[in-house]
Amino acid sequence: MEIRSVTCFLELRWPLDEQLLSRAGALGETARHVFAQNGLPVQTIRLATQPLGQLLQGYPAQAAIPLAQALEAACRSRAVDYCSLGPASAPPAGDGATPWVDVIPDLIRTTRNVFVSTEIAAPATGIHLRAVMAAARAIKRIAAETDQGFGNLRFAALANCPPGSPFFPVAYHSGGPPAFAVATQSADLAVEAFSGAKDWREARRRLIQAIESQARRVAAVAEGLAVEHGFRFGGIDFSLAPFPKVEASIGEAIERLTGECFGQHGTLFAVATLTDCLRAADFPRCGFSGVMLPVLEDAVLAQRSVEGTYTLDSLLLYSAVCGTGLDTIPLPGDVSETQLAGVLLDVATLAMSLRKPLTARLMPIPGLAAGDITDFSFAYFAPGRVFELPNASRPWFLQRCVDVHPFSGQE
Repeated sequence: MEIRSVTCFLELRWPLDEQLLSRAGALGETARHVFAQNGLPVQTIRLATQPLGQLLQGYPAQAAIPLAQALEAACRSRAVDYCSLGPASAPPAGDGATPWVDVIPDLIRTTRNVFVSTEIAAPATGIHLRAVMAAARAIKRIAAETDQGFGNLRFAALANCPPGSPFFPVAYHSGGPPAFAVATQSADLAVEAFSGAKDWREARRRLIQAIESQARRVAAVAEGLAVEHGFRFGGIDFSLAPFPKVEASIGEAIERLTGECFGQHGTLFAVATLTDCLRAADFPRCGFSGVMLPVLEDAVLAQRSVEGTYTLDSLLLYSAVCGTGLDTIPLPGDVSETQLAGVLLDVATLAMSLRKPLTARLMPIPGLAAGDITDFSFAYFAPGRVFELPNASRPWFLQRCVDVHPFSGQE
């Protein structure tokens, strides 16, 4: 297991507070050293702010671009690897304009290490149809305006996602005093726990024990960092995040439990078993703390996509019992905004119906068609198959530009 990220949460204002940023950099530097001393390598130090519109209150949306560039430079000078500006929201009503979402493609295009998101559903409002369409437009523009559409790695649509998760692009701060949280890269624990287990009960017991043992190590270090640097420790997002090699693949863990290829019947049971283990384990939790199924970040999931053992609909089904929703999903370069909106709408509906957080990180790839194989020069990606989407006309409820659908999944 490794630490995917130590994420600092800061309430910032524009112009930026250099002293507060330096405190985050100092915590990150200490975290790298102390976690490594305890046998837990840290891959990245990250920083997340409050939602973009709150940070830039009183400024026009176009101010997001110089802000993002300045924050990126400030982070780079303090050895902070990535920063997140939180969800850029569409107003719930008005003239139909979505300036904070519409500026996102320019923000992504003019930076390299800045992440951002937009909220398409929340308990207080339900499903935000105008935000769904605005997010779909942003995905299309980012795909067209960045090399291989890779900029969409730094953008996601959020449904029912609270603040405080250390994973990107979902990370954002609720405001108030500085805090930090830890995200794990821990799919290898599930692979080890399920290897040689005589039945699912033993597999479950072994994984829960492994999670709790590793979490105690992480928490002990994190609590010391909190005292030393005056940051609140927000917890551990112990999602079973993978790395694109078999021994660190959540797909491999699932196949060892079921004895079948990922996507065959029984996969849903295996994903639910993993989720149950995470819920049963005792640790200071935050964020998703669930099962991640990022297609391109997992060697086995990517390979099975090439083999065609599962579809996008399969992943939507698994989202009902897993952690994060649809993640790093390669799509045809000519996918339409309406097709993208339909996928986003389904994710939002699942999140609200099941009262759980879900995200969608969709990646149309210019020049590729359904069935083509991806080829990114990125250490965290494996080659995967571009998914097919059915043709779609614009649904009547989007044509009528309804601002917010009050559906919340509650009776």
